Amino acid sequence: MNLLIIPVLIIYGLASILLLLYGLNCYLMIFFSSKKRKRILDDLVFDGPWPKVTVQLPIFNERNVSERLIEAAAALDYPRDRLEIQVLDDSTDETVEIINKVAVRLKQNGANIIVVHRDNREGYKAGALEHGISISESEFFAVFDADFVPVPDFLKRTIPAFFADERIAFVQTRWGHLNRNESLLTCCQAIGIDGHFLVEQPARAAAGLFMNFNGTAGVWRRKAVEEVGGWSNATLTEDLDLSYRVQLAGWKPYYIEDVVAPAEIPITISALKSQQFRWAKGSIQTARLMLPRVWKGPYSMLKKIEAFLHLTNYMVHPLMLTLAVLAFPILQFNLIKLPPWVFMIAIVPLAAATFGPSTMYTIAAFRNPESGKLSFVWLPLLVLYGTGIAVSNTMAVLEAMIGKSSSFVRTPKKGSFFRSGYRLKKNKLWAFEVQIGVNSIGSIMAGITSGNYGIMPFLIIFAAGFLTVGIRTAFGLTRDA
Repeated sequence: MNLLIIPVLIIYGLASILLLLYGLNCYLMIFFSSKKRKRILDDLVFDGPWPKVTVQLPIFNERNVSERLIEAAAALDYPRDRLEIQVLDDSTDETVEIINKVAVRLKQNGANIIVVHRDNREGYKAGALEHGISISESEFFAVFDADFVPVPDFLKRTIPAFFADERIAFVQTRWGHLNRNESLLTCCQAIGIDGHFLVEQPARAAAGLFMNFNGTAGVWRRKAVEEVGGWSNATLTEDLDLSYRVQLAGWKPYYIEDVVAPAEIPITISALKSQQFRWAKGSIQTARLMLPRVWKGPYSMLKKIEAFLHLTNYMVHPLMLTLAVLAFPILQFNLIKLPPWVFMIAIVPLAAATFGPSTMYTIAAFRNPESGKLSFVWLPLLVLYGTGIAVSNTMAVLEAMIGKSSSFVRTPKKGSFFRSGYRLKKNKLWAFEVQIGVNSIGSIMAGITSGNYGIMPFLIIFAAGFLTVGIRTAFGLTRDA
């Protein structure tokens, strides 16, 4: 028995130490984001002439929101003779007809709209964007996903940055939320998204670290994209991949926090899990491709370490799952009599992994005038959901690590409709999620019996998180309604 417990404790300890590293990094992000930084736009007086810009709208089966998106793009306040709108439509349902109708109507009002319909999804979103560049002569390309509604002055507040520094490759803006208060789930996701855009992105921009384009609500310089080989579907996160490639080639990112592009938040557990699976797998795929180049590059050790933590951030999910799984045999089956101090060692890393992100999200809530100062009260629910999706995200990480490929699954949006009408494939991992939750309850009982009370709060989080997500999935709450 003693020999059996040794490797278990070693794995448990390593997982705890790595979680501590990711948790402490949240505090570093908070520190960097608080630094005053000189903004290019503060001293810039732009008097034109305005360059030609193409607004790219990649769409696949988005019958509920495609019309709203195209109308918002046509309403952008920008010289008509310098603005082109590309509707990159790969749809296979009635979305095609909706797009064609709205395009005809807006063209009659003077909008320069081009509908590009592909008969296949070769390259998925990356393929559509790359094809759009190849048939355009524009110098700059703005990208908006189907669930976004760009504000009218978006281009006039982003394009000037490119003329202040000719080495800027892309400009990223902050995401807003069209349906923040629709449900507890959307409230929680809004807090998490705000943490990224009000703490992490400003921190990386201020400290000169590698920063990512978020796939939408931003503008690219054509020259930068073409210099590094264009958009690629080598990963499920084509935006993260391209972001790193241009920065490794010497180009710069730029983040504008004050420009907000509102978007729709996923409204169901199934949609959230699907979106997070894609982001988790794509991030690790990108890490495998880019980290060797980062470590060989002429960058500071801080920048290299931050790139590692940035690209592998979804590793926190398999690490959490490891702790949840190993706590059960250690406590429940009592492999050997362990003193309470052994479990106390795990409390500090677990606390850092829990309270680091929570502190970051709380600060983001206070920085966002749109969120309401009490929005952070939903943090416990965010922690539960973030824990509960660890099984699905762990599967995504493992698939990326072994090189298993998968298709690009878009997140359904419902727009102003009661439900989206699109179904996602039911996640079959719910049984494992429920099992881990039940095991965590057993660990709680064993911990109480053995007097290891310090670790109880974290075991409670594991139990509640996995059971919440698993049961909601099991009972068919996977359809967007």
